[in-house]
Amino acid sequence: MLLVTLASCQIGSQTEKPNIIVILADDAGYADFGFNGCEDLKTPNIDNLAQQGVVFSDAHVSSSVCSPSRAGIITGRYQQRYGHECNEGDGFTGLPKTEISLAKRLKTQGYNTAAFGKWHLGYAEGYHPNDRGFDYFYGFLAGGRSYFPDENNDRLGDTHAILENKKHVLFDGYLTDVLGVKASQYIEKNEGQPFFMYLAYNAVHTPMHATKEDLALFEGHSRQTLAAMTWALDRSVGNVIKTLKDKKMLDNTVIFFLSDNGGAHNNQSSNYPLNGFKGNEFEGGHRVPFLVYWKDKLKVGSYDGLSSSLDIGATACALAGVKGDFNLPLDGVNLMPYISGEKSEPPHDKLFWRKDKMAAARVGDYKLVRVQGLKSTVYDLDTDLGEKDNLAIEKPELKDQLENELKSWEEQMISPLWTEGHRWDTITYMIHEDLMLNRTVRVKDPSQLKEYKAMVKKSKMEMK
Repeated sequence: MLLVTLASCQIGSQTEKPNIIVILADDAGYADFGFNGCEDLKTPNIDNLAQQGVVFSDAHVSSSVCSPSRAGIITGRYQQRYGHECNEGDGFTGLPKTEISLAKRLKTQGYNTAAFGKWHLGYAEGYHPNDRGFDYFYGFLAGGRSYFPDENNDRLGDTHAILENKKHVLFDGYLTDVLGVKASQYIEKNEGQPFFMYLAYNAVHTPMHATKEDLALFEGHSRQTLAAMTWALDRSVGNVIKTLKDKKMLDNTVIFFLSDNGGAHNNQSSNYPLNGFKGNEFEGGHRVPFLVYWKDKLKVGSYDGLSSSLDIGATACALAGVKGDFNLPLDGVNLMPYISGEKSEPPHDKLFWRKDKMAAARVGDYKLVRVQGLKSTVYDLDTDLGEKDNLAIEKPELKDQLENELKSWEEQMISPLWTEGHRWDTITYMIHEDLMLNRTVRVKDPSQLKEYKAMVKKSKMEMK
């Protein structure tokens, strides 16, 4: 394990509370940033943060889909503790009101708080960011929208429409750039008091929209639209960093950068060398690019200890001096003692995932994937990061141990308050069956299910 060390200015001696920014990409591939080895997509500003910070090679979000992953990040707690383990379905309301957001925790230490971009944690009154601890919000409540002004998305009252706090507003230009501008304006107005910013881009989630100018930069590229969208994301992040630098605030700002889940099957993303993609429990669904930057406080390096997006909340609270747990203990840990070498063990020896009928457990280097109706599979990620060699039959005792660990964790959780329905359960089953058997995935989303069933029916008729 390669450890980084804290620079000579120790965290404990800081008299000024650091600003804290969480930058969240949407559906970005594990292999789609330069700091994670990408060569065909250009991310110079984000890579610069990585080169001056700490890159986590074994970092995971708590869910392989958007809304529950964001719930885990914003609370610092396994979302299964409060029933928010699926995307929208029958009964969906949003992040339960019993939960305390990271914004509310930081406000106890005098932080101003702001959220930008995609919310996806509830649409109704009482679930808006302003009701969950954020002083300021500029973004949209739904799970995705057009990157350009759109007469359907931007109708008054539509969950896709842009809001400034709770006021419906229109915007001009390309939304990825607009979010960076709005975040920069907030920084300029927020001198003199520490702030927490949750900058949740919808890039590079579908729809695949890019400006003509950015597309022209990547003419002939095999992933032209994604390259253009990623370039715009990086440019927007760069503008935020420049504003911090110009306002002389960068030196005391901690920045977390990650994706909300693995790359999706429908946005040209790459999760190489991982197996799977957004929405399933293989590594490609929940292992994400993740870095932490704090200028001159952390020496450049990499860290390969098992880490989680749940750790963002615990780290931020430790840096801000938040005391007490609001009777809702965090599931993450403060990462600073681990990356400094003060603690030699990894931040986690176990992590767990569950979304309705699928689940996974990670204990040390071993990984269990469990899906209702299928036989569980086991992988040794130390020698088989691509999750191709199923050890379940060869090592039945190991399989039993991992299943027992998963069951013990589940006993602390509650049943989901809503699910995504039978159609998604069917697709989830089919995807996992194919991945577990090392087959080409037959169906990846509901739009392909009808076509697949028709093809099977036709094949059966031709065989008669």
